[in-house]
Amino acid sequence: MQNKDYISKSFVHAAGVLIYVSAVALFLSNGENIFGKQVDNFLAPLLMLLLLIVSASITGLLVLGKPILLYFNNHKKEAFKMLFATLAWIATFAIIVILVLISRAS
Repeated sequence: MQNKDYISKSFVHAAGVLIYVSAVALFLSNGENIFGKQVDNFLAPLLMLLLLIVSASITGLLVLGKPILLYFNNHKKEAFKMLFATLAWIATFAIIVILVLISRAS
């Protein structure tokens, strides 16, 4: 795989994480509209823990899936390139979100 392939594939994986996290954030920010103000004492924490497990699994697959596959197929150098490229894209997205938040606060 060439460097351009790593950059484009890692961008797609990182964009998948961004889209998924955005969907979860939208769901959480509209929780009161969806469920109302009355929250069951047992079901709310249960839902949050289940959402945490699902989120960790989905984002883990998006970030680590391909690098682990490459690593086990004895492409160790490529696996680390893919992993760090994906993490770099996620960090870039996080910086963009921070800059947007700062610009809105001013």
